[in-house]
Amino acid sequence: MAKKTQTIVWDRTDGTRGPAPSHSRDEFAAAAMELASEGGLPSVSTRRIAQKLGVSQSAVYRYVSGADDIFDIMVDATVGEIDLDVPLRGEAIDDLIALARRAKSVHVKYPWLLDLPVESMRVGPRTIDFLEYALRAMASVDVPGNVKMQTIAVLNALVQQFARAEVSGGESRQGRLIAQVAYLHKIAEQGSHPFLAAVLTPADVDHVPGDMFDQVLRRVLEGVLAGD
Repeated sequence: MAKKTQTIVWDRTDGTRGPAPSHSRDEFAAAAMELASEGGLPSVSTRRIAQKLGVSQSAVYRYVSGADDIFDIMVDATVGEIDLDVPLRGEAIDDLIALARRAKSVHVKYPWLLDLPVESMRVGPRTIDFLEYALRAMASVDVPGNVKMQTIAVLNALVQQFARAEVSGGESRQGRLIAQVAYLHKIAEQGSHPFLAAVLTPADVDHVPGDMFDQVLRRVLEGVLAGD
């Protein structure tokens, strides 16, 4: 028996069934994003989207078939806020880091993005534009295409990881970090962890690690794009 092929939201025309559509897919995405920003992902449903736009729930189903479709249009809308008109400088890693910074800002703006079900890929018109921009940034890098796609996947994973840390930060977390750094030095000074002691310096005791995003991303990208 042949497997049934699923159709993603982008393969369907807006409001294909019934009368002429009175709303656009972008309007449904915007309504869903507002609900998520107000109450998190659990507050997003076809019923509540319908209420927010003043339409029937059946009208929503003319555009989306369920949660996966809703999440897809939400993600694509947020990716549309990442500026892809920034000129590339011609240095692949520098351009990718700059792109990642802009992507991280969007994740911090919409923290519910970090709570979405994990999928290997959510494609849409704007996410494809994002892929194209990132691949154009790596045009001069002599590595196979699959390595470039892996590089983008790693970049996105680090964007999410650092955005999550930034969203959960604050003064209370800063104080906890200071205490942890002090404890780390205290243990290292006892002599039972010589390799740890060797990489710490006295100046680190009063130094709280700042934003290491660029530094970590650069090292990772250099490794991934180095080739065999």
